[in-house]
Amino acid sequence: MTNQEYIVDVRHVKKSFKDVHAVKGVDLMIKTGEFLALLGPNGAGKTTLVEMIEGIQHPDEGEIFISGKQWKNHQHELHQMIGLSLQETRFMDKLTAYETMRLFASFYKLGINRVDEVFKLIGLEEKKKSYVNNLSGGQRQRLALGVALLNKPKILLLDEPTTGLDPNARREIWNILLDLKKEQKTSLILTSHYMEEAEYLCDRIVIMDEGKILAEGSLQEILTLGGGHHSLDELFISLTGRHLYE
Repeated sequence: MTNQEYIVDVRHVKKSFKDVHAVKGVDLMIKTGEFLALLGPNGAGKTTLVEMIEGIQHPDEGEIFISGKQWKNHQHELHQMIGLSLQETRFMDKLTAYETMRLFASFYKLGINRVDEVFKLIGLEEKKKSYVNNLSGGQRQRLALGVALLNKPKILLLDEPTTGLDPNARREIWNILLDLKKEQKTSLILTSHYMEEAEYLCDRIVIMDEGKILAEGSLQEILTLGGGHHSLDELFISLTGRHLYE
C-alpha cells in the first residue's frame, strides 16, 4: 500500500519538554476511513502525540503528514480537514444549542442548512432551543461532537468523548461515529479509558507508555502478543508491569 492511501503518516517523531522525553521516535500510519484507539496511562505520551498530529505541538524531530501535507506550509488547509472533540468542552451556558452551533458554523462560513444537517446527524433536533446549561451530559457531548463535525472533517480526534456518560448515552455517541465511518469514510483517532469503547469502535488499537508504542494491531492481534492474553489490561500489565490506568 502506498503512502497516498494513508491520511495520517507519523515518521519517527520525538518531543521533549525540558528533561521529560514525552514521545520517543514514534512511527504511526492511519488509513483513510480507519478508526484507531490510542490507549495508555497518564504520562504515556499519547496526548502529546495527538497534539502534534492536530498541529498544536511541533515535533523536535521527525515528520508528520496529514493527507500528504505538513503543518508548516498548509495550516489553513489542514485545519479545515480536522474535527476535535475534547473530554470536557465548555460552551456558553446562556446560549441555546442552536445558537451555539450557529456561532461555530460562522467560523467556517457555513449557513443554517449545514447546522440543520448536523443537528439531525447527532439526534438533537428537539433540543435546538434548549439552553446549554439545561442539556444532559450526553446531550452536551453530542453537541460537542456536532461542532466537531460541522466542517465535514476527514479526521476526527476525540479525547475521551464518553467519559462520565451512562451506557445509553455512550452507545448513542458510538452509533453516530459508526454512521460517519460508513457514510463519509471519516478517519478517527480516539483516546479512551473504556476498553469496550476501543473494542467496539476501532479497527486498530495502539498502546503507548513512556513515549513509545508497545503494541499495535487489531484487538485479536495484540492479545496474541507473548502467547495470548484475555484482556487489554492483562496485556498492558505484561508489557509494563502495571495496570493500564495507573
